Amino acid sequence: MQNAALLPIAPELVLLIGMLGVVTSAVLLGRDRREWGSIAGVALAVAAVLAVMQWLSLGGEPGTLHYSARGLSIVRSPMVVMDAYSAFAGVAIFSLGLLGLLAAWDLVETLGDRGAEFVALLLLAVAGLHGMAMSSNLVLLFLSLETASISFYVMAGFTRDRLDADEAALKYFLLGSLASAVFVYGIALSFAAIGSTTIYGAGGIRDFFSNTIVTERGVLLVGIVMIIVGLGFKVSAAPFHQWAPDVYQGAPGGAVGLMAAGVKLAGFIAIGRVLAAGFAAQIDQWASIIAIVAGISVILGTSLAAVQKDVKRLLAYSGVAHAGYILTAVTAGIFGISALLFYVTTYAAMLLGAFAIAGVVTGPREGPSPFAAWAGLRTRSPELAMAMAVLLLGLGGIPFTAGFVGKIQVFTAAASAGYLWLVVLALLTTVIGLYFYLKVIKVMFIDPVADDTDPIEASITTRTVFAVAVGVTILFGLVPWPLLDIVRDALPL
Repeated sequence: MQNAALLPIAPELVLLIGMLGVVTSAVLLGRDRREWGSIAGVALAVAAVLAVMQWLSLGGEPGTLHYSARGLSIVRSPMVVMDAYSAFAGVAIFSLGLLGLLAAWDLVETLGDRGAEFVALLLLAVAGLHGMAMSSNLVLLFLSLETASISFYVMAGFTRDRLDADEAALKYFLLGSLASAVFVYGIALSFAAIGSTTIYGAGGIRDFFSNTIVTERGVLLVGIVMIIVGLGFKVSAAPFHQWAPDVYQGAPGGAVGLMAAGVKLAGFIAIGRVLAAGFAAQIDQWASIIAIVAGISVILGTSLAAVQKDVKRLLAYSGVAHAGYILTAVTAGIFGISALLFYVTTYAAMLLGAFAIAGVVTGPREGPSPFAAWAGLRTRSPELAMAMAVLLLGLGGIPFTAGFVGKIQVFTAAASAGYLWLVVLALLTTVIGLYFYLKVIKVMFIDPVADDTDPIEASITTRTVFAVAVGVTILFGLVPWPLLDIVRDALPL
Protein backbone atom coordinates (compact mmCIF):
# COMPACT_ATOMS: atom_id res chain seq x y z
CA MET A 1 0.00 0.00 0.00
CA GLN A 2 2.97 2.32 0.42
CA ASN A 3 3.65 2.04 -3.29
CA ALA A 4 -0.02 2.72 -3.96
CA ALA A 5 0.14 5.84 -1.82
CA LEU A 6 3.14 7.14 -3.78
CA LEU A 7 1.93 6.18 -7.26
CA PRO A 8 -0.70 8.98 -7.59
CA ILE A 9 1.95 11.71 -7.26
CA ALA A 10 4.82 9.82 -8.89
CA PRO A 11 4.42 11.58 -12.29
CA GLU A 12 4.71 14.99 -10.62
CA LEU A 13 7.83 13.87 -8.77
CA VAL A 14 9.37 12.69 -12.03
CA LEU A 15 8.59 16.01 -13.75
CA LEU A 16 10.03 17.91 -10.78
CA ILE A 17 13.24 15.87 -11.00
CA GLY A 18 13.30 16.48 -14.76
CA MET A 19 12.85 20.22 -14.28
CA LEU A 20 15.70 20.34 -11.76
CA GLY A 21 17.82 18.23 -14.10
CA VAL A 22 17.28 20.65 -16.99
CA VAL A 23 18.17 23.69 -14.89
CA THR A 24 21.17 21.95 -13.31
CA SER A 25 22.52 20.75 -16.64
CA ALA A 26 22.32 24.28 -18.03
CA VAL A 27 23.58 26.29 -15.06
CA LEU A 28 26.10 24.02 -13.35
CA LEU A 29 27.19 21.61 -16.06
CA GLY A 30 26.95 23.92 -19.07
CA ARG A 31 25.21 21.32 -21.22
CA ASP A 32 23.61 22.30 -24.51
CA ARG A 33 19.97 22.08 -25.62
CA ARG A 34 20.21 18.45 -26.72
CA GLU A 35 20.70 17.40 -23.11
CA TRP A 36 17.81 19.65 -22.01
CA GLY A 37 15.54 18.07 -24.57
CA SER A 38 16.63 14.56 -23.68
CA ILE A 39 16.04 15.12 -19.96
CA ALA A 40 12.64 16.72 -20.51
CA GLY A 41 11.58 14.13 -23.06
CA VAL A 42 12.55 11.24 -20.79
CA ALA A 43 10.73 12.85 -17.85
CA LEU A 44 7.52 13.25 -19.85
CA ALA A 45 7.76 9.73 -21.26
CA VAL A 46 8.32 8.22 -17.79
CA ALA A 47 5.39 10.25 -16.42
CA ALA A 48 3.18 8.85 -19.19
CA VAL A 49 4.34 5.31 -18.37
CA LEU A 50 3.53 5.91 -14.71
CA ALA A 51 0.04 7.05 -15.72
CA VAL A 52 -0.39 3.78 -17.63
CA MET A 53 0.76 1.93 -14.50
CA GLN A 54 -1.89 3.80 -12.52
CA TRP A 55 -4.53 2.59 -14.96
CA LEU A 56 -3.31 -1.00 -14.84
CA SER A 57 -3.08 -0.99 -11.04
CA LEU A 58 -6.77 -0.15 -10.96
CA GLY A 59 -7.69 -2.99 -13.27
CA GLY A 60 -8.38 -0.51 -16.06
CA GLU A 61 -9.12 -2.99 -18.82
CA PRO A 62 -12.13 -2.26 -21.03
CA GLY A 63 -15.29 -3.46 -19.33
CA THR A 64 -13.95 -3.23 -15.76
CA LEU A 65 -14.04 -0.42 -13.28
CA HIS A 66 -12.89 -1.91 -10.03
CA TYR A 67 -10.15 -4.13 -8.70
CA SER A 68 -6.74 -5.28 -9.80
CA ALA A 69 -5.10 -8.57 -8.88
CA ARG A 70 -3.57 -6.81 -5.84
CA GLY A 71 -6.99 -5.77 -4.58
CA LEU A 72 -6.44 -2.10 -5.27
CA SER A 73 -9.49 -0.02 -6.03
CA ILE A 74 -9.77 3.74 -6.38
CA VAL A 75 -7.09 5.45 -4.28
CA ARG A 76 -8.39 8.59 -2.61
CA SER A 77 -7.07 11.06 -0.09
CA PRO A 78 -8.36 14.44 1.07
CA MET A 79 -6.20 16.06 -1.63
CA VAL A 80 -5.58 13.68 -4.55
CA VAL A 81 -7.36 10.81 -6.22
CA MET A 82 -6.05 8.01 -8.41
CA ASP A 83 -8.81 6.51 -10.49
CA ALA A 84 -9.35 5.57 -14.11
CA TYR A 85 -10.30 9.19 -14.86
CA SER A 86 -7.05 10.67 -13.54
CA ALA A 87 -4.98 7.85 -15.07
CA PHE A 88 -6.46 8.39 -18.53
CA ALA A 89 -6.00 12.13 -18.10
CA GLY A 90 -2.36 11.55 -17.17
CA VAL A 91 -1.64 9.53 -20.31
CA ALA A 92 -3.32 12.20 -22.45
CA ILE A 93 -1.68 15.19 -20.74
CA PHE A 94 1.84 13.78 -20.64
CA SER A 95 1.61 12.62 -24.25
CA LEU A 96 0.39 16.07 -25.23
CA GLY A 97 3.22 17.60 -23.20
CA LEU A 98 5.77 15.52 -25.11
CA LEU A 99 4.27 16.65 -28.42
CA GLY A 100 4.27 20.21 -27.11
CA LEU A 101 7.97 19.95 -26.33
CA LEU A 102 8.66 18.75 -29.87
CA ALA A 103 6.50 21.52 -31.34
CA ALA A 104 8.39 24.12 -29.29
CA TRP A 105 11.85 22.79 -30.08
CA ASP A 106 12.45 25.13 -33.02
CA LEU A 107 11.73 28.00 -30.62
CA VAL A 108 14.04 26.56 -27.95
CA GLU A 109 16.89 26.46 -30.46
CA THR A 110 16.52 30.21 -31.07
CA LEU A 111 16.59 31.09 -27.36
CA GLY A 112 20.20 30.19 -26.66
CA ASP A 113 20.98 29.63 -22.98
CA ARG A 114 17.50 30.81 -22.02
CA GLY A 115 16.10 27.73 -23.70
CA ALA A 116 16.65 25.72 -20.51
CA GLU A 117 14.35 28.07 -18.63
CA PHE A 118 11.65 27.59 -21.25
CA VAL A 119 11.94 23.79 -21.10
CA ALA A 120 11.77 23.88 -17.29
CA LEU A 121 8.66 26.06 -17.45
CA LEU A 122 7.07 23.62 -19.89
CA LEU A 123 7.62 20.72 -17.48
CA LEU A 124 6.22 22.79 -14.61
CA ALA A 125 3.16 23.66 -16.70
CA VAL A 126 2.52 20.01 -17.56
CA ALA A 127 2.82 19.06 -13.89
CA GLY A 128 0.22 21.69 -13.06
CA LEU A 129 -2.10 20.43 -15.79
CA HIS A 130 -1.96 16.89 -14.44
CA GLY A 131 -2.43 18.20 -10.92
CA MET A 132 -5.77 19.61 -12.06
CA ALA A 133 -6.83 16.15 -13.23
CA MET A 134 -5.90 14.29 -10.04
CA SER A 135 -7.12 16.88 -7.53
CA SER A 136 -9.85 15.69 -5.20
CA ASN A 137 -9.79 18.98 -3.32
CA LEU A 138 -10.85 22.33 -4.74
CA VAL A 139 -7.93 24.10 -3.07
CA LEU A 140 -5.39 21.77 -4.69
CA LEU A 141 -7.23 22.22 -7.98
CA PHE A 142 -6.74 25.97 -7.64
CA LEU A 143 -3.04 25.60 -6.82
CA SER A 144 -2.50 23.24 -9.75
CA LEU A 145 -4.37 25.55 -12.09
CA GLU A 146 -2.22 28.49 -11.00
CA THR A 147 0.98 26.47 -11.39
CA ALA A 148 0.11 25.81 -15.03
CA SER A 149 -1.27 29.29 -15.65
CA ILE A 150 1.74 31.19 -14.28
CA SER A 151 4.05 29.04 -16.40
CA PHE A 152 2.02 29.87 -19.49
CA TYR A 153 1.94 33.58 -18.63
CA VAL A 154 5.73 33.60 -18.75
CA MET A 155 5.93 31.44 -21.88
CA ALA A 156 3.57 33.79 -23.74
CA GLY A 157 6.09 36.65 -23.54
CA PHE A 158 9.26 34.62 -23.29
CA THR A 159 11.00 35.93 -26.41
CA ARG A 160 11.01 39.55 -25.12
CA ASP A 161 11.63 40.91 -28.61
CA ARG A 162 8.11 41.85 -29.72
CA LEU A 163 5.67 44.28 -28.18
CA ASP A 164 2.69 42.13 -29.17
CA ALA A 165 4.20 39.18 -27.27
CA ASP A 166 4.65 41.36 -24.18
CA GLU A 167 1.09 42.60 -24.57
CA ALA A 168 -0.17 39.03 -24.90
CA ALA A 169 1.63 37.95 -21.74
CA LEU A 170 0.40 40.96 -19.76
CA LYS A 171 -3.19 40.56 -20.94
CA TYR A 172 -3.10 36.84 -20.17
CA PHE A 173 -1.72 37.55 -16.70
CA LEU A 174 -4.16 40.33 -15.78
CA LEU A 175 -7.31 38.63 -17.04
CA GLY A 176 -6.12 35.26 -15.78
CA SER A 177 -5.57 36.71 -12.32
CA LEU A 178 -9.09 38.11 -12.33
CA ALA A 179 -10.52 34.73 -13.33
CA SER A 180 -8.46 33.02 -10.63
CA ALA A 181 -9.82 35.44 -8.04
CA VAL A 182 -13.38 34.63 -9.14
CA PHE A 183 -12.61 30.92 -9.02
CA VAL A 184 -11.11 30.97 -5.53
CA TYR A 185 -13.99 33.12 -4.26
CA GLY A 186 -16.36 30.51 -5.65
CA ILE A 187 -14.47 27.87 -3.68
CA ALA A 188 -14.83 30.01 -0.55
CA LEU A 189 -18.61 30.36 -1.03
CA SER A 190 -18.95 26.63 -1.65
CA PHE A 191 -17.02 25.97 1.54
CA ALA A 192 -19.31 28.35 3.42
CA ALA A 193 -22.35 26.41 2.21
CA ILE A 194 -20.96 22.89 2.53
CA GLY A 195 -18.15 23.04 5.08
CA SER A 196 -15.61 21.19 2.95
CA THR A 197 -13.49 21.61 -0.17
CA THR A 198 -12.82 17.88 -0.56
CA ILE A 199 -14.90 16.08 -3.17
CA TYR A 200 -14.69 12.53 -1.83
CA GLY A 201 -14.73 10.87 1.58
CA ALA A 202 -16.60 11.37 4.83
CA GLY A 203 -17.51 15.01 5.27
CA GLY A 204 -16.70 15.76 1.64
CA ILE A 205 -18.89 17.46 -0.94
CA ARG A 206 -20.49 14.25 -2.23
CA ASP A 207 -21.06 13.01 1.30
CA PHE A 208 -22.68 16.33 2.23
CA PHE A 209 -25.26 16.07 -0.54
CA SER A 210 -25.92 12.41 0.28
CA ASN A 211 -26.73 13.12 3.93
CA THR A 212 -27.99 16.70 3.97
CA ILE A 213 -31.04 18.42 2.58
CA VAL A 214 -29.93 21.77 1.22
CA THR A 215 -32.42 24.45 2.22
CA GLU A 216 -30.38 27.61 1.61
CA ARG A 217 -29.23 27.23 -1.99
CA GLY A 218 -28.30 30.86 -2.69
CA VAL A 219 -24.71 30.87 -1.43
CA LEU A 220 -24.04 27.41 -2.87
CA LEU A 221 -25.42 28.33 -6.28
CA VAL A 222 -23.38 31.54 -6.44
CA GLY A 223 -20.27 29.55 -5.48
CA ILE A 224 -20.90 26.98 -8.22
CA VAL A 225 -21.48 29.73 -10.78
CA MET A 226 -18.20 31.44 -9.84
CA ILE A 227 -16.33 28.14 -10.12
CA ILE A 228 -17.83 27.68 -13.59
CA VAL A 229 -16.75 31.21 -14.53
CA GLY A 230 -13.19 30.61 -13.35
CA LEU A 231 -12.82 27.33 -15.21
CA GLY A 232 -14.74 28.71 -18.19
CA PHE A 233 -12.08 31.39 -18.56
CA LYS A 234 -9.32 28.80 -18.65
CA VAL A 235 -11.00 26.84 -21.45
CA SER A 236 -11.93 30.09 -23.28
CA ALA A 237 -15.67 29.52 -23.21
CA ALA A 238 -17.78 32.57 -24.05
CA PRO A 239 -18.30 35.13 -22.68
CA PHE A 240 -14.99 34.59 -20.83
CA HIS A 241 -12.93 34.21 -24.00
CA GLN A 242 -11.73 37.75 -24.68
CA TRP A 243 -8.11 36.98 -23.82
CA ALA A 244 -7.65 34.01 -26.17
CA PRO A 245 -7.39 35.63 -29.65
CA ASP A 246 -4.88 38.29 -28.60
CA VAL A 247 -2.79 35.86 -26.53
CA TYR A 248 -2.68 33.16 -29.21
CA GLN A 249 -1.81 35.72 -31.88
CA GLY A 250 0.88 37.45 -29.84
CA ALA A 251 2.55 34.45 -28.21
CA PRO A 252 5.53 32.80 -29.97
CA GLY A 253 4.44 30.31 -32.60
CA GLY A 254 6.42 27.52 -30.98
CA ALA A 255 4.82 27.97 -27.56
CA VAL A 256 1.17 28.62 -28.29
CA GLY A 257 0.25 25.02 -29.22
CA LEU A 258 0.68 23.56 -25.75
CA MET A 259 -0.73 26.72 -24.17
CA ALA A 260 -3.95 26.34 -26.13
CA ALA A 261 -4.37 22.56 -26.23
CA GLY A 262 -3.03 21.76 -22.76
CA VAL A 263 -5.26 24.17 -20.89
CA LYS A 264 -8.28 22.99 -22.88
CA LEU A 265 -7.55 19.35 -22.07
CA ALA A 266 -6.87 19.78 -18.35
CA GLY A 267 -9.55 22.44 -17.90
CA PHE A 268 -12.37 20.29 -19.24
CA ILE A 269 -11.15 17.28 -17.28
CA ALA A 270 -11.30 19.44 -14.13
CA ILE A 271 -14.79 20.65 -15.06
CA GLY A 272 -15.88 17.04 -15.46
CA ARG A 273 -14.68 16.02 -12.00
CA VAL A 274 -15.93 19.11 -10.16
CA LEU A 275 -19.40 19.21 -11.70
CA ALA A 276 -20.17 15.61 -12.68
CA ALA A 277 -18.62 14.09 -9.54
CA GLY A 278 -18.49 16.79 -6.87
CA PHE A 279 -21.71 18.68 -7.54
CA ALA A 280 -23.59 15.85 -9.27
CA ALA A 281 -26.50 16.18 -6.84
CA GLN A 282 -26.97 19.78 -7.96
CA ILE A 283 -27.09 19.05 -11.69
CA ASP A 284 -30.55 20.57 -11.97
CA GLN A 285 -29.04 23.84 -10.78
CA TRP A 286 -25.91 24.05 -12.93
CA ALA A 287 -26.74 22.09 -16.10
CA SER A 288 -28.91 24.90 -17.49
CA ILE A 289 -26.09 27.39 -16.81
CA ILE A 290 -23.65 25.17 -18.69
CA ALA A 291 -26.12 24.89 -21.58
CA ILE A 292 -26.42 28.68 -21.84
CA VAL A 293 -22.63 29.11 -21.79
CA ALA A 294 -22.32 26.40 -24.44
CA GLY A 295 -24.91 28.11 -26.63
CA ILE A 296 -23.22 31.50 -26.35
CA SER A 297 -19.85 29.90 -27.08
CA VAL A 298 -20.88 28.15 -30.30
CA ILE A 299 -22.62 31.27 -31.61
CA LEU A 300 -19.90 33.79 -30.77
CA GLY A 301 -17.01 31.48 -31.62
CA THR A 302 -18.38 30.58 -35.03
CA SER A 303 -19.48 34.12 -35.90
CA LEU A 304 -16.18 35.74 -34.97
CA ALA A 305 -13.99 33.02 -36.50
CA ALA A 306 -15.70 33.55 -39.85
CA VAL A 307 -14.41 37.13 -40.18
CA GLN A 308 -10.79 36.58 -39.16
CA LYS A 309 -7.82 37.18 -41.46
CA ASP A 310 -5.23 35.58 -39.20
CA VAL A 311 -4.98 31.81 -38.77
CA LYS A 312 -4.07 31.99 -35.08
CA ARG A 313 -7.01 34.24 -34.29
CA LEU A 314 -9.24 31.97 -36.34
CA LEU A 315 -8.11 28.95 -34.32
CA ALA A 316 -8.67 30.91 -31.12
CA TYR A 317 -12.25 31.82 -31.99
CA SER A 318 -12.96 28.33 -33.32
CA GLY A 319 -11.63 27.13 -29.96
CA VAL A 320 -14.39 29.14 -28.30
CA ALA A 321 -16.93 27.27 -30.43
CA HIS A 322 -15.27 23.94 -29.62
CA ALA A 323 -15.49 24.80 -25.92
CA GLY A 324 -19.22 25.15 -26.44
CA TYR A 325 -19.43 21.78 -28.20
CA ILE A 326 -17.57 20.07 -25.34
CA LEU A 327 -19.79 21.76 -22.76
CA THR A 328 -22.85 20.24 -24.44
CA ALA A 329 -21.65 16.89 -23.07
CA VAL A 330 -21.27 18.34 -19.57
CA THR A 331 -25.03 19.03 -19.46
CA ALA A 332 -25.54 15.25 -19.21
CA GLY A 333 -23.47 15.02 -16.02
CA ILE A 334 -21.66 11.73 -15.45
CA PHE A 335 -23.32 10.27 -18.56
CA GLY A 336 -21.54 12.79 -20.77
CA ILE A 337 -18.03 12.29 -19.38
CA SER A 338 -16.95 9.62 -21.87
CA ALA A 339 -18.05 11.87 -24.75
CA LEU A 340 -16.18 14.79 -23.17
CA LEU A 341 -12.98 12.76 -22.86
CA PHE A 342 -13.09 11.49 -26.44
CA TYR A 343 -13.77 14.94 -27.85
CA VAL A 344 -11.27 16.93 -25.80
CA THR A 345 -8.47 14.37 -26.24
CA THR A 346 -8.73 14.23 -30.03
CA TYR A 347 -9.39 17.97 -30.28
CA ALA A 348 -6.28 18.77 -28.24
CA ALA A 349 -4.14 16.68 -30.59
CA MET A 350 -5.61 18.36 -33.68
CA LEU A 351 -5.25 21.84 -32.19
CA LEU A 352 -1.62 21.29 -31.17
CA GLY A 353 -0.84 20.00 -34.66
CA ALA A 354 -2.47 23.02 -36.30
CA PHE A 355 -0.56 25.49 -34.13
CA ALA A 356 2.68 23.56 -34.74
CA ILE A 357 2.21 24.03 -38.49
CA ALA A 358 1.41 27.71 -37.93
CA GLY A 359 4.70 28.01 -36.07
CA VAL A 360 6.55 26.66 -39.11
CA VAL A 361 4.72 28.84 -41.63
CA THR A 362 5.26 32.15 -39.83
CA GLY A 363 8.26 31.28 -37.64
CA PRO A 364 8.65 29.83 -34.12
CA ARG A 365 9.37 33.24 -32.55
CA GLU A 366 6.76 35.17 -34.48
CA GLY A 367 3.25 36.02 -33.38
CA PRO A 368 0.75 36.98 -36.09
CA SER A 369 -0.03 34.44 -38.81
CA PRO A 370 -1.91 36.37 -41.54
CA PHE A 371 -3.59 34.61 -44.44
CA ALA A 372 -1.03 36.15 -46.79
CA ALA A 373 1.68 33.98 -45.21
CA TRP A 374 -0.37 30.86 -46.07
CA ALA A 375 -1.05 31.77 -49.71
CA GLY A 376 0.06 29.02 -52.09
CA LEU A 377 1.37 26.80 -49.28
CA ARG A 378 0.75 23.74 -51.46
CA THR A 379 3.66 24.80 -53.70
CA ARG A 380 5.97 25.95 -50.91
CA SER A 381 5.44 22.87 -48.71
CA PRO A 382 2.94 20.27 -49.94
CA GLU A 383 3.24 18.17 -46.77
CA LEU A 384 2.38 21.11 -44.51
CA ALA A 385 -0.56 22.08 -46.70
CA MET A 386 -1.96 18.54 -46.76
CA ALA A 387 -1.47 18.04 -43.03
CA MET A 388 -3.13 21.37 -42.20
CA ALA A 389 -6.03 20.56 -44.52
CA VAL A 390 -6.65 17.24 -42.76
CA LEU A 391 -6.50 18.90 -39.33
CA LEU A 392 -8.86 21.69 -40.37
CA LEU A 393 -11.34 19.19 -41.79
CA GLY A 394 -11.09 17.26 -38.53
CA LEU A 395 -11.75 20.39 -36.52
CA GLY A 396 -14.71 21.08 -38.77
CA GLY A 397 -16.20 17.66 -38.05
CA ILE A 398 -16.06 16.18 -41.54
CA PRO A 399 -17.09 12.47 -41.62
CA PHE A 400 -14.34 9.88 -41.20
CA THR A 401 -12.38 12.20 -38.91
CA ALA A 402 -12.10 12.13 -35.13
CA GLY A 403 -13.87 15.48 -34.99
CA PHE A 404 -16.97 13.95 -36.57
CA VAL A 405 -17.08 11.08 -34.08
CA GLY A 406 -16.48 13.46 -31.19
CA LYS A 407 -19.37 15.69 -32.22
CA ILE A 408 -21.70 12.71 -32.49
CA GLN A 409 -20.73 11.68 -28.98
CA VAL A 410 -21.24 15.07 -27.31
CA PHE A 411 -24.45 15.84 -29.20
CA THR A 412 -25.89 12.44 -28.28
CA ALA A 413 -25.08 13.06 -24.62
CA ALA A 414 -26.76 16.47 -24.66
CA ALA A 415 -29.83 15.08 -26.45
CA SER A 416 -30.16 12.31 -23.85
CA ALA A 417 -30.17 15.01 -21.15
CA GLY A 418 -33.06 16.80 -22.86
CA TYR A 419 -31.15 19.72 -24.39
CA LEU A 420 -32.39 19.27 -27.93
CA TRP A 421 -32.36 23.02 -28.59
CA LEU A 422 -28.66 23.10 -27.79
CA VAL A 423 -27.96 20.16 -30.09
CA VAL A 424 -29.82 21.84 -32.97
CA LEU A 425 -27.92 25.07 -32.35
CA ALA A 426 -24.60 23.24 -32.23
CA LEU A 427 -25.39 21.38 -35.46
CA LEU A 428 -26.20 24.63 -37.25
CA THR A 429 -23.01 26.32 -36.10
CA THR A 430 -21.00 23.24 -37.06
CA VAL A 431 -22.22 23.55 -40.65
CA ILE A 432 -21.51 27.29 -40.67
CA GLY A 433 -18.09 26.68 -39.16
CA LEU A 434 -17.03 24.66 -42.18
CA TYR A 435 -16.89 27.96 -44.07
CA PHE A 436 -13.88 29.40 -42.25
CA TYR A 437 -11.98 26.10 -42.23
CA LEU A 438 -12.51 25.73 -45.97
CA LYS A 439 -11.47 29.37 -46.38
CA VAL A 440 -8.01 28.57 -45.00
CA ILE A 441 -7.77 25.50 -47.23
CA LYS A 442 -8.69 27.68 -50.22
CA VAL A 443 -5.90 30.12 -49.32
CA MET A 444 -3.37 27.28 -49.10
CA PHE A 445 -4.34 25.46 -52.30
CA ILE A 446 -5.84 28.06 -54.65
CA ASP A 447 -4.45 31.51 -53.83
CA PRO A 448 -1.24 32.34 -55.73
CA VAL A 449 2.07 32.51 -53.92
CA ALA A 450 4.23 35.61 -54.10
CA ASP A 451 7.20 35.37 -56.46
CA ASP A 452 9.76 36.21 -53.77
CA THR A 453 8.48 33.62 -51.30
CA ASP A 454 10.89 30.83 -50.38
CA PRO A 455 9.92 27.16 -49.89
CA ILE A 456 9.24 26.06 -46.32
CA GLU A 457 11.04 23.13 -44.73
CA ALA A 458 9.69 21.68 -41.49
CA SER A 459 12.07 20.23 -38.90
CA ILE A 460 11.89 16.57 -37.92
CA THR A 461 10.38 17.51 -34.55
CA THR A 462 7.55 19.46 -36.13
CA ARG A 463 6.99 16.71 -38.69
CA THR A 464 6.60 14.27 -35.82
CA VAL A 465 3.99 16.49 -34.17
CA PHE A 466 1.74 16.99 -37.16
CA ALA A 467 2.18 13.37 -38.25
CA VAL A 468 0.85 12.22 -34.88
CA ALA A 469 -1.93 14.80 -34.99
CA VAL A 470 -3.00 13.74 -38.48
CA GLY A 471 -2.79 10.10 -37.40
CA VAL A 472 -5.09 10.75 -34.43
CA THR A 473 -7.52 12.64 -36.68
CA ILE A 474 -7.78 9.85 -39.23
CA LEU A 475 -7.34 6.79 -37.01
CA PHE A 476 -10.03 7.68 -34.48
CA GLY A 477 -12.28 8.87 -37.28
CA LEU A 478 -12.14 5.50 -39.01
CA VAL A 479 -11.65 3.23 -35.97
CA PRO A 480 -12.94 5.09 -32.89
CA TRP A 481 -14.01 2.05 -30.88
CA PRO A 482 -10.76 1.34 -28.97
CA LEU A 483 -10.66 4.86 -27.58
CA LEU A 484 -14.41 4.88 -26.97
CA ASP A 485 -14.10 1.66 -24.97
CA ILE A 486 -11.36 3.18 -22.84
CA VAL A 487 -13.12 6.47 -22.10
CA ARG A 488 -16.32 4.63 -21.12
CA ASP A 489 -14.38 3.20 -18.20
CA ALA A 490 -12.56 6.44 -17.33
CA LEU A 491 -15.23 7.99 -15.14
CA PRO A 492 -14.72 10.21 -12.04
CA LEU A 493 -16.76 7.94 -9.76
